[in-house]
Amino acid sequence: MQPIVRDDPVDHRVDQHDRWNYAVRGESPIQRLDRNYNEILQELRVAQTGVQLLLAFLLTVAFTPRFATFTDFQRNTYVASLVLGAAANCLLIAPAAFHRMVFRRRLKSVLVRMSNRFALCGLGLLMLALTSALLLILTVVLGTNLGTWVTGCALAWFVFFWYVLPLWTRLRHRR
Repeated sequence: MQPIVRDDPVDHRVDQHDRWNYAVRGESPIQRLDRNYNEILQELRVAQTGVQLLLAFLLTVAFTPRFATFTDFQRNTYVASLVLGAAANCLLIAPAAFHRMVFRRRLKSVLVRMSNRFALCGLGLLMLALTSALLLILTVVLGTNLGTWVTGCALAWFVFFWYVLPLWTRLRHRR
């Protein structure tokens, strides 16, 4: 049997990570993949609850008497929030569906990689769904100008804590 030659720098990093995990945790590569997938699922449980509560709220809004008084901007914001929430829900549940489709195919590394992508994209859509729902509520309560400004601040808050701070930390502690 020929040894596997890996010229790809990504594979080299994976090999280094596998060696580190084995030395520090006593974990084989497949055990690390199992742990990584379980960690992703635990993280998604938090996000799924949030998006499902948001969708439940949004689905009831259209059936309230106040909905008829919404401006075109508010109605469009409502639709955008509803669609973004449904799309986020889809991506946050996708790792479970993907797992079912590749079950017993020895594709755990693909499953972990795709689940990570689903989670990142789903969280991005959840952030947009939350801020568009916030925009809807704040324009009703505070008016369009102030509601838009406050929502922009909330969006910046999300972007900072969900993306900028983790990326800055990752770059700062690069190995």
